[in-house]
Amino acid sequence: MQEEILTLARTLSGAGEDEEAALVLLCKAAEKAWTGRLREDVEPEECREAFLCAAALFAVAGLSASRGGMQFTAGDVSVTEPEGGKNAEALRREAERLMEPYVTAAEFRFRGVRG
Repeated sequence: MQEEILTLARTLSGAGEDEEAALVLLCKAAEKAWTGRLREDVEPEECREAFLCAAALFAVAGLSASRGGMQFTAGDVSVTEPEGGKNAEALRREAERLMEPYVTAAEFRFRGVRG
């Protein structure tokens, strides 16, 4: 799945050659993170499409945050959005939404109740 995640992340990010090494590592980390969050009764192949998209989105979010914004390139046209933090968070939320049926909760907190 690693190569498929990387291919999708390249497409979504418009990553240049100078960002390739970072994107490869981000994709590996994203795959490992999502695999670790899967419920015990779910394998990555069972939610393949969502898994691939979520891992790629997480990797692109990491790259976006490091860039300080998103960059999309189509032919000779390049569009850059300067708000990397907002875009990265939106990508992470979308990945969480896609994987929600297959994973355990990302965070769990106990909150005290005053009596």
